Amino acid sequence: MTKGTLQGTNRKRIAKSGFRVRMKTVSGRKIIQRRRTKGRKRIGL
Repeated sequence: MTKGTLQGTNRKRIAKSGFRVRMKTVSGRKIIQRRRTKGRKRIGL
């Protein structure tokens, strides 16, 4: 059987969509704000 195509990497995941990366930009802060108001358990990875 062949291997699946999606092999996740934690380091890349955090580098692209982690909390600190989100807080750097205005749009990223808006994402965090939206997720907080929605009541998400995880607001940033």
